[in-house]
Amino acid sequence: MRLTPASTLLLAVLTGGLAVAAFGQATEDQVAKSQNAFPFAAPAGVDSHAIDRAPPGAINQGKFDDQKWKFGTAWDPPAGSKIWNPVKLKMMKGEKVTGGTLFAATDPEIYCAMANAGYDFIWTEHQHDARDWQTTQRMWGACPRARAVPGVRVAYTDEREEQHALDAGALVLVVPTVRSYEEAIRARDWAFFPPLGRRSVGGGQAFQLYANVPGGYRNTINDNLVLVLMIETLAGLKDADRIAKIPGVTAIFAASTDLGNHSGYKQGDPDYEREINIVHDAAIKAGVRLCGPLAWKDRPDFTCFQAGTEIAAITRGVAAELGPLANTQGKPEVGPYAAAATGGGSRLAGE
Repeated sequence: MRLTPASTLLLAVLTGGLAVAAFGQATEDQVAKSQNAFPFAAPAGVDSHAIDRAPPGAINQGKFDDQKWKFGTAWDPPAGSKIWNPVKLKMMKGEKVTGGTLFAATDPEIYCAMANAGYDFIWTEHQHDARDWQTTQRMWGACPRARAVPGVRVAYTDEREEQHALDAGALVLVVPTVRSYEEAIRARDWAFFPPLGRRSVGGGQAFQLYANVPGGYRNTINDNLVLVLMIETLAGLKDADRIAKIPGVTAIFAASTDLGNHSGYKQGDPDYEREINIVHDAAIKAGVRLCGPLAWKDRPDFTCFQAGTEIAAITRGVAAELGPLANTQGKPEVGPYAAAATGGGSRLAGE
């Protein structure tokens, strides 16, 4: 049948109407599905006034107030959860823990050798070394079940620094030069997930390293993280009592070198010893652990220690292995080794 122009126009109108009807039906189906998937979603294009009122059944009713927010239970650790970080476990028992200092090495094999050498954790240095976070993450990932857990001293109190450390897998977080109570609060906030802190959750290597811990990483890391705040300045000493009492702080560290650097006194001077005792007193009053250099392992109430660097460990290890054969090299009178034989060689750094 041949259509006239008029009938062609009529057919177009009719089919167009069917198309509109079909499109409208699809939209209604989509809306229904959306309402089922997001039952509390604000209607499209409509102000729901959520800032002033909550959906039915919400715990937090009335006008929104971040200061009065009642935190939910979605991320609570399961009832009866046990501590899975061996360092936290020892510290809770008051036992002594040691951290070997990985100062300059970037090779995963060296890190793994340190991590299996007998320390409780590895103090990976980011304050006084220029290594980057990808390097650290690669080292920690190379031997995820080493005897010593990953630890780090970050450069300073900073959300980005702490976030990188924790996302990479740190279980011991050391924050240096904490100069005030307010700074200590920030250090704590960036270290822990809500409600204790303000750490952002965005994935990272930690979620793979600890994917199978009992209760799940997100739900249990707040209970397993070891947070150590270093008191290194006169300003930090002033607030030491308050810093030690901040919820989430596991230990405070009496910085043996920098407390001398910032005060003008050395170990053994009465003024220096007073500084160390201020940190000591703050720790015992707050019931937290007290950290210092390994040389203080017999000092009263100190239970957590920073041991020497990888270079110092190699030097001591070789000396212990060789015993009386150590440093018995031949002594030529001429040539490039003559100077070394008489003490002119390079000196390895100590602790």
